[in-house]
Amino acid sequence: MAKTTEPAVTTGPVWDWAAGHGPVTGALSATTGALALATTGAATGMPPAWALAAGAAGAIGHTATSIKDRLSSRTIGMRAASWLIGAGWTTWAMATGPLSWAALGSLATLGVGLGAAARSCGLYEEARELEAIATAERQVARELSAERRQIAAEWVDRVQRVCGITLTVLAVEQWPTGTGFTIDAELPGATTYDRIAKETARLSADARLPHGCTATATPGIHQGRVLIDVTTVNVLAEERTYPTDYTPLSLHTGLPWGVRTDGREVLAYLREQCALVVGPTGSGKTNFLHTVLAGFARSTDVLTWVIDLNAGSAGLPWVRPALDADGTPQRETRPGVDWLAASYEEATLMLDAAVRIAKQRKVAYQDLMAQRNTDLLPVSAQIPQIMLVIDEGAEILTSNDPKMRKLAAKVLEVIRIARAMGLRTVLTALGATGSVLGNLMIRREAKARVCLTGGEVEGMDLSKVFPGARGLRVDQAPYKGAGFMGTPESPAGLFKAWRILPSQIRDIVHATSDMHPTLDDVSAKAAGDAYATRWNPERTAWMRDTHHTPAEKTPQPNGTAGGGLNLSALRDQRPATEPSEEDALAAQFMAQIDAEFATAPEPGAAESEQPERRPGLNLSALRDEDNAAKDAALAVLLAAGPEGTGASAIARALAEEHGTSRQTVVGWLKTWTDDGTAVRVGTGTKARYVHHRHAPEA
Repeated sequence: MAKTTEPAVTTGPVWDWAAGHGPVTGALSATTGALALATTGAATGMPPAWALAAGAAGAIGHTATSIKDRLSSRTIGMRAASWLIGAGWTTWAMATGPLSWAALGSLATLGVGLGAAARSCGLYEEARELEAIATAERQVARELSAERRQIAAEWVDRVQRVCGITLTVLAVEQWPTGTGFTIDAELPGATTYDRIAKETARLSADARLPHGCTATATPGIHQGRVLIDVTTVNVLAEERTYPTDYTPLSLHTGLPWGVRTDGREVLAYLREQCALVVGPTGSGKTNFLHTVLAGFARSTDVLTWVIDLNAGSAGLPWVRPALDADGTPQRETRPGVDWLAASYEEATLMLDAAVRIAKQRKVAYQDLMAQRNTDLLPVSAQIPQIMLVIDEGAEILTSNDPKMRKLAAKVLEVIRIARAMGLRTVLTALGATGSVLGNLMIRREAKARVCLTGGEVEGMDLSKVFPGARGLRVDQAPYKGAGFMGTPESPAGLFKAWRILPSQIRDIVHATSDMHPTLDDVSAKAAGDAYATRWNPERTAWMRDTHHTPAEKTPQPNGTAGGGLNLSALRDQRPATEPSEEDALAAQFMAQIDAEFATAPEPGAAESEQPERRPGLNLSALRDEDNAAKDAALAVLLAAGPEGTGASAIARALAEEHGTSRQTVVGWLKTWTDDGTAVRVGTGTKARYVHHRHAPEA
């Protein structure tokens, strides 16, 4: 039978041997220790001076540790005196006998005195600690000036009134620029900051902030804190010139694209991200694009390629200062952009080269990435990142033109395959609409987003550009160059773009010429002759030709002119020279086409007034189709009745038969509104258009 052991039952007080001594136990320990030492020393004949030396050593050691712990002089003196008095009694008792009534009585008296002194010093230290805490709180209160306390009180009341939340304001920080302040507050319970963020407009109105000023809420140091940035001076209305400090920049440390309302520069980090810039005509989008190009020109690890099918206007100011009269780059000055495409053919060459570079880098730099233990190509001045800037690139992605569709497919391929290999894009768009932002690839990859509003409401749906952001309204930034910018590192908020002048662009081109990296050998070999001959005079002739645009005559890499149909409707004058034999054959062929397909005269003109038509295709059929689509759109508007309709609905109704885009319908509606054919009802995303027959005033 197994023997069972009963658990031991303990009675009496339970001792905590890990606890420190208090005033009573400390005094008891000291006196019993002194008595034991004196008795042992007297019995063994130990020299009494040894006890005095030990006490002196203990006093010195405790004094040193007390000074290190920053205790008061009263406590330090009490501890040193305890050691010395105890050592003195032990020395005397060893010499005269520790077991006499005089020795025992004096020891008991010393114990009581030590306990009382220890208790008094402990209370003093507690009071001293509380006073230090109170002093620190008074110091914080003094730093929080009367003005700041007033601001804190006002905003506690305001948030309570508008949002129904009682805040505890911890700090109010005035901005160095003097344009506003930041409130750091603690939220009650499980409340989150977005309860305040969604009431931005109401808070701004309640505070009677000037136009262009806002009160925006962002997350604090943890999820129970909130930062409320309050702008009190409208800095968006001011024109700010681009900084003249053209110091080198790096893609890894961020590129400045403008300033926030508190004067801080807002940075874009584009190593892995693409960017999207939205801005209608007149909002300052082209100027902002030059700011982006200025940042790229100052970067020591970036090469910029620009596609602008509108005669290359975005990139020309960055190229022309570095070209000689014959079109070749100067030796002492390099262009601000590394490649500029202004035609469909040149853009195709550029995008094909970009795809080849991305694929070749994937293979050639495997050893380097393995050595660096990374799956991203180590971008540097030796292996620069290629930033592909495409003006109105979002419109290219949504175009129904077959050529533009091919170009769009190449752009999307670069975005899709080239992130890790250091090729990223900056696309611009004229409007923040579903048709422009409907591409999943753009929404997923373009994490750095800018929306320059310029006060334009039509087609500026900020919720599509910054999904999830609260309190953003177009009327907060009604000035040219002002708008909203958001990145993964900085939440969407108001900002002001710099004004960059043409003279500054020339200065930046010359000042940053030595900063530009060169394309690495692996990439240059993959890009081929299309890249190597990009600055050949025959390919840059359009930059110096003031009579023709790049679309009229597109040079090929081998220097030959591109062929194509000679559209007579697009020519303003006859050739200055006599036609060659080839031109005569082409003209005869075009005449046969005109006779075969019975091209029509200009609508509305009498036959007797028709000028003699030159050989070539007559595009009157396209004009008739456009008029038919416009008439169909007007019929849809009339059929909508008093309820009216919008541009998107009209475009969907015409899409199957006419393929009309929403942007075209928007232009028609604006024209009809101006001439009285239609009446606009409502504002913003609630705007509707009603035919004048069904308008309320009719």
